[in-house]
Amino acid sequence: MAIERTTPVAGGLVLGIDAAWTAHQPSGVALVHQRGDAWSSVALAPSYQSFINLAHGTPVDWAARPQGSSPEIDALLDAAERLGGRPVDLIAFDMPLSTEPIAKRRVADREVSRLFGNRGCAVHSPTAQRPGAIADRIRQELQSRGYPLCTATDCPGPCGVIEVYPHVALLALLQRDYRVPYKVSRSLRYWKAEQLPVSERIRRLLVEFRQIRAALDQHIGAIALPLPEPEQVSALAALKPLEDSLDALVCAWVGMEHLQGRTRGLGDSIAAIWCPEQAFRSWKDSPG
Repeated sequence: MAIERTTPVAGGLVLGIDAAWTAHQPSGVALVHQRGDAWSSVALAPSYQSFINLAHGTPVDWAARPQGSSPEIDALLDAAERLGGRPVDLIAFDMPLSTEPIAKRRVADREVSRLFGNRGCAVHSPTAQRPGAIADRIRQELQSRGYPLCTATDCPGPCGVIEVYPHVALLALLQRDYRVPYKVSRSLRYWKAEQLPVSERIRRLLVEFRQIRAALDQHIGAIALPLPEPEQVSALAALKPLEDSLDALVCAWVGMEHLQGRTRGLGDSIAAIWCPEQAFRSWKDSPG
C-alpha cells in the first residue's frame, strides 16, 4: 500500500470522464476551467461523441438518448483543447487504469474497499474482460499524448491522468458518512423494503441529483445541466444521461482538488485511486 498526498500544481483546465467499462454504454464528459481563484464549466456532455460535437458547434440534445462508443482519445483531447483554448492540464478518469495490463483486483481496489467499504463505497473488481483491453488502450493512448498515469508513488506533474471514484468523492462533496443513493440502475435496491413505484424512485433520485448539483455549484460556476421536475420524467432511463454528466463533473472536481494538493492516492506503483482529503473524515450529523 502507498498513500501519498499531492502537492499544489500550477494549471487550470481539467477534463473529467465518467468512463463506461464497455463500448456500448455512454460516458459522461466534463471540462472545467480556472480563471483566477474561480472555476467554471466549459463543456458538459453525456457521451464522448456529444462532447466532440460541442467542439464543432453542435449543442447537446439532452432529450435524446446518447449513444455509447469506444473513446477516441485524440478526438477527445483535441475537442477539449478547442473548447478550452489550450491543452488540458489534468484528466480525471472514473475507470480502473494501470501501468500493467488489468487482469484482477488491484492493490488500489483493495485499499479503497478497506477504508471506505463500511461507508458503502467498496469498488467493483476489474477483470481482463471488463474493462480490460479498453482501459489498457486508454492508458497507452493517454501516455502517447503526454498524459502519464499518476500512481501512488509518483509526484504529481503539471499534466497527467488520475483515476478517481465518484462514490468516495461524494462523501466529501456532500459531507456524507455513507454512500449517496443516486445511481439509476440501483434505485430498486435503495428502497427495496418500501416497494416504491417508479415515479417515487424518480423523485428521490432527482432530490439527490439536485443536492449533488448544488454542492458542485459551490465549486464550479456556469454548469449547464438541465434537471427536470419529477413529473416531466416518465422513465428511469431518462435520468441516466444526467447521472453520467454529474459523475463527470464530480471527476472534474476531484481533478481540481488534485491540482490544489488536496487528494490522496490509494494504491501502489502500478495504480492508484485518488480521493479528496475530506473523504477521510466523517460527519456524525450527516444523513445516512
